[in-house]
Amino acid sequence: MTALLKIMHTTISPAGAIHGQITLPGDKSISHRALMLAAIAEGNSLITGLATGADVRSTRTCLQQLGVAIEATPTRTRVLGRGALELRAPLQPLDAGNSGTTMRLLSGILAAQSFVSTIVGDASLSRRPMRRIVAPLEAMGAKLEASAEGTAPLTIHGGKLNGIHYTMPVASAQVKSCVLFAGAEAEGETTVIEPHATRDHSERMLAAMGAELRVDKDGIAIRRSRLQAMNISIPGDFSSAAFLLAAALLLPNSDVLLQKVNVNPTRTALLEVLQQMGAAPSLEHVDGKSFEPVAHLRVQSQRLHGVRVEENLIPLLIDELPILAVLATQAEGETIITGAHELRVKESDRLQALAMNLRAMSAEVEALPDGLIIRGPSRLRGAAIDSFHDHRIAMAFAIAGLCADSPTTIQHAECAEISFPGFFELLREHSR
Repeated sequence: MTALLKIMHTTISPAGAIHGQITLPGDKSISHRALMLAAIAEGNSLITGLATGADVRSTRTCLQQLGVAIEATPTRTRVLGRGALELRAPLQPLDAGNSGTTMRLLSGILAAQSFVSTIVGDASLSRRPMRRIVAPLEAMGAKLEASAEGTAPLTIHGGKLNGIHYTMPVASAQVKSCVLFAGAEAEGETTVIEPHATRDHSERMLAAMGAELRVDKDGIAIRRSRLQAMNISIPGDFSSAAFLLAAALLLPNSDVLLQKVNVNPTRTALLEVLQQMGAAPSLEHVDGKSFEPVAHLRVQSQRLHGVRVEENLIPLLIDELPILAVLATQAEGETIITGAHELRVKESDRLQALAMNLRAMSAEVEALPDGLIIRGPSRLRGAAIDSFHDHRIAMAFAIAGLCADSPTTIQHAECAEISFPGFFELLREHSR
């Protein structure tokens, strides 16, 4: 029992600074897409820098159940593409674990296959809304069965698809990618209209692999395409970088160099918000030659002031909002976040988790139906923090713990392994 508790709970001691050159895990969003698109491409793809967290392992395992051969070493992953419609019917349900990306994106691929498949998830994923992909995929000709609440498990009766013109009611890169992946195997043209811009990793990778794709003012359009295998180098995950970036901003006399980070403009809205708050992380050695731009991020401690986060930015920093809330506790004045309804249906109700845990640390926070109002700066006090088994909540409050006046205990801290294996060890190594 003692050993189990050491895994389940982690104590963070206050720190004075964070220093060093840090290499981050491979970008999780790109890793999912690289595995899936390589699986349905023609030829063999070599992937370097693949994320090693639990979510990406779920995608890999599901693809292997679908007959995809994947050969991995510690540094390289080779995917032997089967071609678009050559996946094999799985012998048992596909387990997406905690990964909404796995469930939603893979559903788009499975909708075009000539067999029936079922995708399940853990308790958290089984509460997340799936009607948002069921509706467009059924409009394309697939048949999907979900629970009465519109959640997993999902049973997908795949087959011939037809292109659609789809206006998304909610800005979601996962839903957009699901429809585009299905559209790559549909008759005619599939067009997706977004209410607000979201991450464009799928569009970039589809285009790089030869998809007939068009992005313009009328939306994102794709036609049936034969994808070609390619070598894919995956940069460091910006969403993982955000936690260390925040630590460096908040702890006096800090200086951190985050190496080879993905700086795709649809991922770095946090930098825009930080600039408004008075911070200026610098980009060094920018490389824009590959399909995803990469740079080193240098971050030093700086004073912050509160801002209003505009609703149109929310889809572009949805994963960074938990750590932004922690930053706001140390900013001078009021930070207002609205339009963030989507945080209520992530791995946890992140708005509730943030409000509860910030109050436990004596921060001044007001919960809104779609956001938070945070007034700072606050003297954070060490507390027992409930991660709600949510990796981004666990890591955000680890950074808050570094800034607190006494030790902070993160309950169920092992969930950080979902996206950032070794996060707590790295934090202890570089902070003092």
